[in-house]
Amino acid sequence: MTLNLAEADKILSTHFAPWVLDLGLSVTELGENRAVLRLPWAARLAREGGSLSGQALMAAADTATVIAVSAARGTFVPMTTVQQSTSFQRAVTDADVLIEAVLTKLGRRMAFADITMTAGNSRDVAARASTVYALLG
Repeated sequence: MTLNLAEADKILSTHFAPWVLDLGLSVTELGENRAVLRLPWAARLAREGGSLSGQALMAAADTATVIAVSAARGTFVPMTTVQQSTSFQRAVTDADVLIEAVLTKLGRRMAFADITMTAGNSRDVAARASTVYALLG
């Protein structure tokens, strides 16, 4: 049973550190094994040169995985990142980023996801990530 958008946004507001909340992420879509979050453009998240920092993208990918696992389980369960690998393909400037996390395997104790991050309304991939999570509850 998947979550609705309000439930997913509540998970964001209650289970993440204040600095993650400062990213301004919002859940835009949910599915049985996926979640899409929006990272709004903010100059304060840009690095020297004006492109969005990799740290912001990595934190958004990590967060999207938690929401995807929660959607698949129908509720939030304690979990922790075991591994995350990110490849940056193009700079993002002056554009929101859509972060789509798709679970490739959800077991009783582990979850695996592939994350695609696209800038603005384009389908051009800005970054890709893969994550592995240990499910603690």
